Amino acid sequence: MKKILLASLVLAASLSAYEIQNSSVKFTAFKTYAKKGVSGVFDVVKVTTNKNDTIVGLLSNATATINTSSVNSGNKGRDIKLVSKFFDVQNVKKIEAKIIKVDKKTLVAKITMNEKSLDIPMSYTAKNGKITAKGTIDLADFAMLSSLKSINKACYALHQGKTWQDVDIAFTLDYK
Repeated sequence: MKKILLASLVLAASLSAYEIQNSSVKFTAFKTYAKKGVSGVFDVVKVTTNKNDTIVGLLSNATATINTSSVNSGNKGRDIKLVSKFFDVQNVKKIEAKIIKVDKKTLVAKITMNEKSLDIPMSYTAKNGKITAKGTIDLADFAMLSSLKSINKACYALHQGKTWQDVDIAFTLDYK
């Protein structure tokens, strides 16, 4: 009887365990002194999580590897510039992230870019099968000011001489 009860509990726990179905990583960079946002996503992102019966457990130790050449702003010309005049300037081929701390409303993601790792706090919500997290990075913290200067120069007229060094970041995970 104990074995049947234990097997039933294990089966019930495995049926209720959450897992990631889809993921996306979004950014919003800013241009002009009016701080106009320019958003995009990365098309190639590898996310690794463990099945878990809680959202906090699902997010704990989740990792993502982002291929920077897969940037997609909805404008092919802009995407080419973002790769060649921003990421390639400092040979940044990937961005890595690992969730190192999570509670009911916030998480901390260790983000590695340009061989610099920083703990970035992010707020998140989980509802209707979707986790959405948001935060902000400062490109100076990742020693990316050479890349920022390069993209500002390449887009000087479009940006009216101003490209901001803060970038809003977000990720969405669909879970079931």
